[in-house]
Amino acid sequence: MSGADRLHWDQVYHETAGQAYPSPDTLLLEYTPPVQLETVPRALDLACGLGQNGLWLAEQGYGVDLIDISRTALLRARDEAARRGLNGLNFYPFDLDAQTDLEGHYDLVCVFRYLNRDLFTRIRQAVKPGGRIIYETFNQRHKQRAPNFNPDYLLMTGELVGYFADWKLLTHLEETATSRLVAIKPD
Repeated sequence: MSGADRLHWDQVYHETAGQAYPSPDTLLLEYTPPVQLETVPRALDLACGLGQNGLWLAEQGYGVDLIDISRTALLRARDEAARRGLNGLNFYPFDLDAQTDLEGHYDLVCVFRYLNRDLFTRIRQAVKPGGRIIYETFNQRHKQRAPNFNPDYLLMTGELVGYFADWKLLTHLEETATSRLVAIKPD
């Protein structure tokens, strides 16, 4: 991505500013482990957009880092976090196509509707042993709905599970235009 991509996404989020704040993704709701009171687990919401998933994780007791290319989206997420009285959130305006270092070791990493194949090694490294990846993005079936969608950002059948084949698989679905995966990193 480039500065042009940042401007594009800033414009997208600026144009949708009047819409209701989105709900967290259901895969996250179904597979996020509950927080134990003795520790504050860390989570990463990668390519977070408006941050609805990261904000929900913070409401559950996670300390959350949110990363997105759009400063407009991150400002809206920060405003929504303040409105909800949430703490323990960090907002990072990174271009993930240019900066592939993911600092930290997380108990949970979530990624929704984003694909950068070069990041899979870094994502794997960012998850602590015993930690969890929750990932959902478009696959090649999405072309039936959106014929002009860039195929570089579509998973092939079986591709997502291949990146985490040595992890404990909790769920993996490719029945629709999206591929979903939840897996636990081995100790």
